[in-house]
Amino acid sequence: MDKLLEFYQRAVEKMLCYFTPILLLFTRLWVASVFLKSGYLKITTWDSTLYLFEEEYQVPIIPWELAAYMGTAAELILPLFMILGLLTRPMAAVLFIFNIIAVISYPVLWDSGFYDHQLWGLMILINVVWGAGILSADQLLKKRFY
Repeated sequence: MDKLLEFYQRAVEKMLCYFTPILLLFTRLWVASVFLKSGYLKITTWDSTLYLFEEEYQVPIIPWELAAYMGTAAELILPLFMILGLLTRPMAAVLFIFNIIAVISYPVLWDSGFYDHQLWGLMILINVVWGAGILSADQLLKKRFY
């Protein structure tokens, strides 16, 4: 029984060795594509974006116009860091907070898009906790400077 358990443990460790980097890359790319598309839509329909931030979205604390610029910038810049796997943990943490603010600011999401935001939040948290993995600029920098 001990040999079987030991074999099982080695097999799982071996599979995780290959699966984990792919999972981390997948979550980074998936979340980045979602937020990049949203940012691209915002910037290409800027008048509509301004209207939504003024009339629909209820961003707390900051003025709606500043929120429009900051939100669009976040959706265009943070995903680029995620794609590259550069400064992944801090950028993912900021994107996680941005995701929460998006849900809070637009109550209509609670009916239809809330589960999507939960999934994206989980994917972002995976990268906050485990980083970008070996398929990333973070890993290249780590090898070069450590």
